[in-house]
Amino acid sequence: MAEQQNEYIALASRPEGTPQLDNFTFQTEELNPPQDGQLLIKTLYVSVDPYMRGRMKDAKSYSAPYAVGEVITGGSIGKVLQSKDDGFQEGDIVVGAWGWQRYGIMDAKACRKVDTELAPISTALGVLGMTGLTAYFGTLRIGNPQPGETLVVSGAGGAVGMIVGQIGKIKGARVIGISGSDEKNRYLKEELGFDEVINYKTDQPLDQALEKACPDGIDVYFDNVGGEITDAIIPLLNRNARIPLCGQISLYNQEKPELGPRILPMLLTRTVLLKGFLVGDYAHEQAEGLQELGQWVREGKLKYSENIVDGFENIPEAFIGLFSGQNLGKQLVKVAEQ
Repeated sequence: MAEQQNEYIALASRPEGTPQLDNFTFQTEELNPPQDGQLLIKTLYVSVDPYMRGRMKDAKSYSAPYAVGEVITGGSIGKVLQSKDDGFQEGDIVVGAWGWQRYGIMDAKACRKVDTELAPISTALGVLGMTGLTAYFGTLRIGNPQPGETLVVSGAGGAVGMIVGQIGKIKGARVIGISGSDEKNRYLKEELGFDEVINYKTDQPLDQALEKACPDGIDVYFDNVGGEITDAIIPLLNRNARIPLCGQISLYNQEKPELGPRILPMLLTRTVLLKGFLVGDYAHEQAEGLQELGQWVREGKLKYSENIVDGFENIPEAFIGLFSGQNLGKQLVKVAEQ
């Protein structure tokens, strides 16, 4: 039976700079039956995310690096084919982190059942999953935008960034999005209601474009990108500004760190809060966050965009495309039909 043979994608070698296709290898293995408390899951969708690049380095971080030769783990959605746990049954749709493989054997306690009535199941990896929760907690628990304040988000055309901006609008802030594409910026402004947009590739000098867009300074800066964009933001921060530090995608493929401006004196004199965070820091509030995100989606207050590539064999290419900004919104790969 097909279920007895599994295909997975492993890390073949650690990337130097931007990942290449030969950093990945396709492998097959025999699939053992699930044990007590486990599920056998057929993969329907997998997520590719920028944070995975950090785990491809052999360096200490918030989670262990991927081992060369082992499956690349990350967010996945699948259908339960066999359950050895009373809380799940055959046919259930679940989300978990078995990653880039056609089938997963997972502990049931490490999976969450997806409400298929709420929204398309793919949203469990996006706006109603880790992506949405990252935007939700970073924006509300750290950024805490107030009515009339100015919120700027970098990487605004990405999965997290576009949700951040919409949450800012829900809370009454004036929202400015930064991306590297006129097409993305049109979507942010015309479809999602961002107040201003900046194309960091063409709106140069960037500091002047930011000054024009933020005449009253910046109160919240949701940082997905780092690098020169963040350097240009810092001088415009208001007193008591807040910076949720979510990602640094402009730096992930660097082999040697850059020496940037010394920003700490400005953060000190303007009493700025800068806080790095992981979505797992708020695991105890996950249910509350998903409930509110789901309500906003149902009410039409929160829109989402998904870029779905078809085919298991295209997962590495979809991942590499993240670093050239090819995706509008959440990047997913569809592995199989439901």
